[in-house]
Amino acid sequence: MKITISIIIFLVSLQCFAQENSIKIYNPDADAETELIKAIEQAQKYNKHVFIQLGGNWCSWCIKFHKFVKENHDLDSIINANYIVLKINYSREKQNTEIFEKFEYPQRFGFPVFVILDSTGKRIHTQNSGLLEKDKSYDIKKVKYFFLNWTAKAIDPEQY
Repeated sequence: MKITISIIIFLVSLQCFAQENSIKIYNPDADAETELIKAIEQAQKYNKHVFIQLGGNWCSWCIKFHKFVKENHDLDSIINANYIVLKINYSREKQNTEIFEKFEYPQRFGFPVFVILDSTGKRIHTQNSGLLEKDKSYDIKKVKYFFLNWTAKAIDPEQY
């Protein structure tokens, strides 16, 4: 009986791992430069900033962050209200070298790494996502603080 329970637990764990790794949030075939231009145009139109998540479908922490934000109503609302979201792929097949060079090589912080652009496309912040982690996930307070402190309104000097 103990062996059967162990096998069941192992199979359920394996299935959960496979499901998490089957989530595809990055499009390796996307033209990152074209998508970036579109995101900046939308940011200008809606007076928002651009939140860029750089990583790959191979990155478990990238998937965790995506799920963490989507499953938290407050965070999802903050992002939708204040940012145009863009996910840029980094993989062996497509490294998007020009984009990473443009953002001054944020991959030095590991993945995922976040870049905030203002509505003109100027990089105003690069965030090491490791500083937002807690145990085997992310810290809700740190992530919320990060998002709220880089909105267009938050960096507007007239708001001080």
